[in-house]
Amino acid sequence: MALIDVAISCLNSIREIEDDVKEAIVYIDAGCTESFQFVGAFSLFLELGARAVCSLENMTSLDAVADWNSKFDCANRIVIMTSRLLNDAHRYMLRCLSTHEGVHRCTVFTSISEGSHSACPDSPLGADAYREYETLLVQDYNEHTKKSDKISKDKGVSKFSSALESLTMEPIENVDNSSGDAEGLVVSVHHFPMIICPFTPRAFVLPSQGSVAEASLSRQHEDSLSFGLPPISTGSMSDTDDVPPGATLTAHFLYQLALKMELKLEIFSLGDLSKNVGKILTDMSSLYDVGRRKRSAGLLLVDRTLDLITPCCHGDSLFDRIFSSLPRAGRFSTQAQFKQGLPSIDRPSLDVQVPLGELLNEEPSKIRDSGLPEGVEAFLRGWDSYTSDLQDVGLLNESAKKSTANWTELLNGSLVATECFRGTPYLEAMIDRRTKDGSVLVKKWLQEALRRENISVNVRSRPGYATKPELQAMIKALSQSQSSLLENKGIIQLAAATAAALDESQSAKWDTFSSAEMMLNVSAGDTSQGLAAQITDLINKSAVAELQAKKNEKPDSSSSRGFLSFRDALLLTIVGYILAGENFPTSGSGGPFSWQEEHFLKEAIVDAVLENPSVGNLKFLNGLTEELESRLNRLKSEETKETPCDDQLDIDALDDDPWGKWGEDEEEDADNSKANESYDDMQLKLDLRDRVDSLFRFLHKLSSLRTRNLPLREGSLASENSFTGDPSGNKGLLYRLITKVLSKDEIPGLEYHSSTVGRLFKSGFGRFGLGQAKPSLADQSVILVFVIGGINGREVLEAQEAVSESSKPDIGLLIGGTTLLTPDDMFELLLGQFSHF
Repeated sequence: MALIDVAISCLNSIREIEDDVKEAIVYIDAGCTESFQFVGAFSLFLELGARAVCSLENMTSLDAVADWNSKFDCANRIVIMTSRLLNDAHRYMLRCLSTHEGVHRCTVFTSISEGSHSACPDSPLGADAYREYETLLVQDYNEHTKKSDKISKDKGVSKFSSALESLTMEPIENVDNSSGDAEGLVVSVHHFPMIICPFTPRAFVLPSQGSVAEASLSRQHEDSLSFGLPPISTGSMSDTDDVPPGATLTAHFLYQLALKMELKLEIFSLGDLSKNVGKILTDMSSLYDVGRRKRSAGLLLVDRTLDLITPCCHGDSLFDRIFSSLPRAGRFSTQAQFKQGLPSIDRPSLDVQVPLGELLNEEPSKIRDSGLPEGVEAFLRGWDSYTSDLQDVGLLNESAKKSTANWTELLNGSLVATECFRGTPYLEAMIDRRTKDGSVLVKKWLQEALRRENISVNVRSRPGYATKPELQAMIKALSQSQSSLLENKGIIQLAAATAAALDESQSAKWDTFSSAEMMLNVSAGDTSQGLAAQITDLINKSAVAELQAKKNEKPDSSSSRGFLSFRDALLLTIVGYILAGENFPTSGSGGPFSWQEEHFLKEAIVDAVLENPSVGNLKFLNGLTEELESRLNRLKSEETKETPCDDQLDIDALDDDPWGKWGEDEEEDADNSKANESYDDMQLKLDLRDRVDSLFRFLHKLSSLRTRNLPLREGSLASENSFTGDPSGNKGLLYRLITKVLSKDEIPGLEYHSSTVGRLFKSGFGRFGLGQAKPSLADQSVILVFVIGGINGREVLEAQEAVSESSKPDIGLLIGGTTLLTPDDMFELLLGQFSHF
């Protein structure tokens, strides 16, 4: 039986809209861009006859002339694809239509279903959301068209910018559903659910800038940790009427995903929020959906808060190293928007920027001889001349200089995923391997590409190992000619990403993190005193390292040498407290450590903050950072004044005039000023200690995860301390969970959500002995595990290991999550602006 391939399902969904895409300009928003980049869909759009594929947020009037299919007539059709709620994407769609005035038909595809629009409190649309929005968009377009004539007459005022600023979207009531009565513009809205980011055919996350991933997953209360994470599973969340919007959107997404892939889901949940999502999914099912001929599959929903330590740690995964080491593309929305009292979460972009230009720029003379930079420069010069005044030769020359200096940036690209080059799914093969094996595999691919191109490279290589210098040498050799660069761009990009992750500055810090986490794990198996002392030592060493780097005026020296910053030490403190809560009973103070042990920890953090207030964007220091910095600057200036120069003349000593006694009043003022400053310093320290106390109350909550999370209380899913043969520490929750599922072991807290037919048998026919037996996840040929809150690459690797080690290695396992999590992302969720402490 063929396995499920989510990437192929996405491509097939695009082929189904061929009639709409043909001869149209396709606009995609940031979320769709991420999805189609991983799927490899851009070439498919052009194959289906699209004139061009353009960015919705960055659209310009020049998009109409970027015609890849050589159509000389003006485009009169536009297709807009969005991963957001229609009201969130409204201003971009309206700007698009107002810019292309010759458009007669606009087709909108959204990944958010009508049911999601009507159920989400952020949306003003009702049950017939698509038809309502068709009329709304046409009405707003006509209003802006009428206003544009008046606005364009005003000198220096852009026609559309003023219209966009006045755009507001009010709740819709009594809307006429006829969308074709507008002045020549016909709008149609359709559902397109397959906008996901598949790293492999069996592992995917949601687009970081889509409405589902950005929606809040918890409300602020005593059991919640962050807006971007589910609450602690205490068993108290059972009312589906007050669930956060992220749960509703996730349930509708999974329901539509199952329909699109023709799967009949047997739903299981582990965790409070997952339980509510399972209930919503079950309520959405019907006799028609259950009775259709579909492939049976098991859906296991898991709360991220059942295992926070795995995404916080630096495991042995090349995939995670790449996503943590390389920069990401910027987001369009930089600030969280609060809706219904809940913010939208700014998830980091999944678009990893591979620094290929930096690798090739180390020998600019050789690369420039290939002719590639001149071609790029000529293109940039021609593009700039179109928008510049041709008479302004100086401006054109300045633009040419700028393009010449930064031409290597144009060679940078994004990480290739399921798009295949020469039939090799590179990322799919790499994600299933650990760091050493994955880097050796990339090296092997490079060697094969060099043999195909008949290129020889003189580089010293060790069998079974891959280093940055040898990868860099092979990348440069393979990129010498334009034809070889374009032919092998996929493996070159992936090899450049691997080389960047293996760079000494990046790998040293990752290995330092991993070693520190190992020591914390070992200390957690011993005594609480040893673990507390280990955390205190990490905080003190990080503070000293940052001060030393600051004195040397080299902010990056600490990270380049593998030292940990104070921010890194706080992340390790989180790991230490979670480990302490799993291994030590809670003391009378409410935390896992004694009062004295925690007192030393607090003093270490207070001293570190006082010595270096600008330690990062820490939520518990909001409002105090400027005062702390001014205090530190004042103390430094006083130290400078107390050390006068020996050669300086003492004018007062040479002055015989007794008028110097007038300075007594000045001395009194100085004493009063010092007294006020000391009082302010004392008050500032008290405020800082209060903030640190609130931080530790939050750490106490993290340490109580095992005792407060119902599925973890009995200990069968809790992590076990074992340090033999696994350098990355213990296995994560998904590994243990999948192992128990496939072994058909009892899992505490796992709830099965009966289908409509199952509930009918249970309530009606069950009294006649016709009850329906509870299915088992292990009996399903396909199992979809979806983690609400996000996953990382190590978990995907361990999940596949759990399947291969089981008695059913041929089972089809899919791993999905809200977003991709790195340790830095977890820090932002737990101690950043979206934290609940």
